[in-house]
Amino acid sequence: MSDSVESSNVIKIPVDKLALGMFVTAIDRQQNKIDIRNPGQIKHRDAIVKLKKNNIAVVWVDIERSSDTCGLKKSDRASGSSNPLARKATSTRDGQQAQAKKLLAEAKGLIKKVMSETFEGKAIEVGEFEDVADKMIESVMDDADAFKCISALRTKDAYLLEHSINVAFLLVTFGKHLGLDRELLKQMAVGGILHDIGKIKVDNEILHKPGRLTPEEFEHMKLHQVYAIEIMNETQGLSQVSKDVCLMHHEKLDGKGYPNGLTEDQIPLHGRMSCIVDIFDALTATRCYKEAMSPAAAFKILLSLTPFHLDQKLVYEFIRCVGIYPVGSLVQLSDERIGIVWDSKGRDALHPIVKCFYSLKHKRYTDVTMIDLNKEEVYIERGVSPGALDVDPSPFY
Repeated sequence: MSDSVESSNVIKIPVDKLALGMFVTAIDRQQNKIDIRNPGQIKHRDAIVKLKKNNIAVVWVDIERSSDTCGLKKSDRASGSSNPLARKATSTRDGQQAQAKKLLAEAKGLIKKVMSETFEGKAIEVGEFEDVADKMIESVMDDADAFKCISALRTKDAYLLEHSINVAFLLVTFGKHLGLDRELLKQMAVGGILHDIGKIKVDNEILHKPGRLTPEEFEHMKLHQVYAIEIMNETQGLSQVSKDVCLMHHEKLDGKGYPNGLTEDQIPLHGRMSCIVDIFDALTATRCYKEAMSPAAAFKILLSLTPFHLDQKLVYEFIRCVGIYPVGSLVQLSDERIGIVWDSKGRDALHPIVKCFYSLKHKRYTDVTMIDLNKEEVYIERGVSPGALDVDPSPFY
């Protein structure tokens, strides 16, 4: 094959390390270099998937003929003109998301341990949760976007753990938006992490039932709040705010909630906030019996629950806090590209930076591109739920 030229610029690369824009000249089969008929740049991820399906583990790539943005050329790092927006967004976000992943793993591990100990009748050590709450507050104060993106990567099998962490994170984010002081944020975060602790004593078949609960099953599920009261009463050093967040997230302003049937005047601000964030996070999570809703669809349901169930003014404030298209959520642009809302700092809700990776129009992956909607002709057409896509967006977070 005349197109494949041996030179010092041609190197062997594992298929797992291939990136869009790399120029493939040959494949390596059983340690023999075999030239391919149509050498060229990898334009779509489908090509990488195809190589893997054909059990190709290694390929030959020509550095000179690869694109400037594929990561092989030194000019990528030396030149300031390639794509400063993408480079800056990626470099800053990578470190922040690494920290967010570490915090998420730590929080999940702690909740798992405490749930196991609580099931065995051991008392909760509040100090451990306060340490996690402090780190969560730091994360929100530094840059909440990184944690938002990580928390968007949800697994239905770990719902209970991730939901508890997300409720705490949303309470801190919402509380910061409302101007609440740091100590109150900390107590709310602890309450958020513990808010479903009573479910450890709920029948496992009902807790994980892949479908709608019967009236009898729902009554049993509601007992998790009765169990929570018992656990809270046995926990030393837990603030009243933390207890309220845990015990009020199923109460309703009209007094028809549980476990205590509290009315509007009896539910403080942090209790009302916990009701809102608990419902929102549950709606936007994938469960064994339902797909995740888009944030916009969840907001409609929150509004439909006002003013009898939820505080209407607080719901509107929550929507302003989170944004119609929150960081980490999926959107479809007017040119039918799909992307992740990547950065919204200092921007109005309709013009974030979007990380595009897929085309609905062409039914294929595209080059990953950062689109600044303040500078482009395209606009957000609608929010998209992950379950509505035929592709997995998780590798692009």
